[in-house]
Amino acid sequence: MDDHRAPVTPPRLWRETLGRVLRVRRTELALTLAAVSKLSGVSTQYLSEIERGLKDPSSEVIEAIAAVLGLSLPQVLVLAAADLQAGSLQLARLTLAQTPTRHAPAPARSSGQAQLSLAA
Repeated sequence: MDDHRAPVTPPRLWRETLGRVLRVRRTELALTLAAVSKLSGVSTQYLSEIERGLKDPSSEVIEAIAAVLGLSLPQVLVLAAADLQAGSLQLARLTLAQTPTRHAPAPARSSGQAQLSLAA
């Protein structure tokens, strides 16, 4: 009996999704890796590896990066979880009710204001 099922695509790893959320937010704010690195205290190389899904950062590192990006740790986790569950949908953009300024990013209030926009 021939089996003509399509090959199964392995699910995306959590670290890949997390990295993607951080990268999308950073580029939305027009921040460079170097700028986020300097403000967060995370090396540029490590930040790049996190964004590419190559490293599993600690919650402290995620929180330091998130603060620079104007997000709280819970917001980053919710956005990453929503993107991971979306399957084939892609993260189009992240928006906040109050986006921080580019020159002085501040942590977002933890009132659940993060929104996830998805595109097919």
